Amino acid sequence: MRHIKHVVVIIQENRSFENFFAGYPHANAPTFGCGRKMHGSMPASNPDAPGASCPSGDEQIPLHQVTFRTGPNLDHDFEPAIIDWDNGKMDGFTRWGHYKDIHTAAYAYVDRPEVATYWDIAKEYVLADEMFPTEFGPSWTAHLTLVAGTDSIKPKLALADFADEGSNCKAPGGAKTTTVDESRVLRRASGPFPCLDQFNTMAQDLDTAGISWKYYVPMKLKAFIWSPFAAIKYVYGGADWEKNIIMPQTQVLQDIAQKNLAAVSWVTPSRDDSDHPAFRADKGPSWVASVVNAIGESSYWDSTAIVVLWDDWGGYYDNASPPQLDFRGLGIRVPCLIISAYSKRGYVSHTQYEYGSILKFIEQAFGLPALGTTQDGYTDTRANSIGDAFDFKQKARGFSPIPAKYPAASFLHEPPSNEPVDTE
Repeated sequence: MRHIKHVVVIIQENRSFENFFAGYPHANAPTFGCGRKMHGSMPASNPDAPGASCPSGDEQIPLHQVTFRTGPNLDHDFEPAIIDWDNGKMDGFTRWGHYKDIHTAAYAYVDRPEVATYWDIAKEYVLADEMFPTEFGPSWTAHLTLVAGTDSIKPKLALADFADEGSNCKAPGGAKTTTVDESRVLRRASGPFPCLDQFNTMAQDLDTAGISWKYYVPMKLKAFIWSPFAAIKYVYGGADWEKNIIMPQTQVLQDIAQKNLAAVSWVTPSRDDSDHPAFRADKGPSWVASVVNAIGESSYWDSTAIVVLWDDWGGYYDNASPPQLDFRGLGIRVPCLIISAYSKRGYVSHTQYEYGSILKFIEQAFGLPALGTTQDGYTDTRANSIGDAFDFKQKARGFSPIPAKYPAASFLHEPPSNEPVDTE
């Protein structure tokens, strides 16, 4: 791990593992799902199909093909996640029958040529098929836990979903957050004002150790869900807000080219580059490739670990029952790619990861202490590090550019986005 001097976390939007990687060789990625009987008959069961074993009372549903422009934008808050999960049976996805396919809208995979870039990365580097969010639910809490490993504000009480009037320190004075308790009861507008100092984040630890970091966003405030540090008092109220919260997000490409890459970077996309189903755009894979290629073709390649993941499952079907480690989750599985000169080649990791796994790896790479104890809600202590995706005994291997539909220049010339990236 002494080889790693830079960690880059690229965060995309709203896709389950199976939505992008159904049928991937050697991964837990069947092309059939299980669902409750709700609206008439379903396709006949195929006992020879992957994933053919379904809970009693369920039927098998083949995953159908969609594209970036045709896939549904499904409910994906905390409560829909609990319904999808259904106490581990993973059959509640038929509840969301408000789209074209009646009760099977969630049982979808994206046409493989459209995600060929992600499959190419997986074939060359590491695909993790056991990455679970810290918590059930949508983007805001996902992004918080990707920088803090927790969103607990008290023992057995955590944030959930989003604030009622803006999830950041600039919210109206009466804004309140949503909370979830140990019984998984949600209470809207019951939590603290969304300018938080109830838990530690990587910002404090990195600053204390004198380690550089940046968080790239399309904009600082209107991207409030995708900019978790906008809701952290320590960052928003201090020098880090101007120094380390970087916009536009395409600045990361220039920072790499100008040899100004921080030791730790989180990179979020613009709305149209995000993979978010609501925006009917296919530029996400090329955006990710542009960042990976920029690093791969730079002097940073031999010293950088890149993690690509999606903040939540977006409501799409996934068969992997998330381990329940506390009242927050783990949440429904998302894709994860791990890229480095030292990544195992074409490896599918079956190690159980959570968002704290990335933070633990950062701590190991830079000699940082844990953010806090598991008893206090932090997850980096309990999590498995992603370190097993690497082979540091091997010689650093060379980089071959990742093919992509859109060139990096198209992102550098992209006008700054004034749109909120997500509202859930």
